[in-house]
Amino acid sequence: MARLAEKAAIITGGANGIGKATAQRFLEEGASVTIVDLDQKALDEAKSELEKHGQVIALQADVTNEADVKQYVEKTVEAFGKIDIFFNNAGIEGKVKPLPEQTLDEFQSVMAVNVDGVFLGLKYVMPIMTKQGSGSIINHSSVAGFIGSPGVAPYVASKHAVIGLTKTAALEAAESNVRVNSIHPSPVNTRMMRSLEKGFSPDHAEAVKSQLEQDIPLHRYGESDDIANLVLFLASDESAFISGSQYRIDGGMSAK
Repeated sequence: MARLAEKAAIITGGANGIGKATAQRFLEEGASVTIVDLDQKALDEAKSELEKHGQVIALQADVTNEADVKQYVEKTVEAFGKIDIFFNNAGIEGKVKPLPEQTLDEFQSVMAVNVDGVFLGLKYVMPIMTKQGSGSIINHSSVAGFIGSPGVAPYVASKHAVIGLTKTAALEAAESNVRVNSIHPSPVNTRMMRSLEKGFSPDHAEAVKSQLEQDIPLHRYGESDDIANLVLFLASDESAFISGSQYRIDGGMSAK
């Protein structure tokens, strides 16, 4: 039996990587899905690929723009009548350089997507779910939400902030049977890691990848499908008694 039968979901950053892989898993499990992304071309391509798996709509939006966020929520309710699942996934990595060399604009651009975008999604999705009396929200943080990482201070700060938003939202929404959790992946084999590898060492990006893999006890990066499987669990009724939790999915990194 489909684990998300008759459920409606929104996935931000849904046109690529983890977002698109999660959209496919949701569709395969019976959900109707709205994918949201800033890149219209990638959205069109993703929608074309995903349509064979189920009902999907694609909406272009800037998650840092309040009017855009309000609109993607409203259009999803118009299309599906409700929102059962929200994967607050959109994020950026920023530039790799020591903290004193980071500009305020660079810091604020990362915080805008990774924190403001998460906040605005919560602000407009939570009222829909509390009115329904049900829902599951999964915020995308990182292992960098728990630890420091030299060279990416804005990213680390933003992912720590997501934990605070998650815990507070979980407490506020609990009486309405709305659950809010966060996921914390290690490096995942996506475009973002290609950018970070090059940022850490422009001439030796592959060596950076090898070193990072060796730092993970399972000796590999996560794959988008690995993360999608965890998000599916948290979206489903199988996790009905889980809220306010931080789920590490890091190949054993946190065990060190």
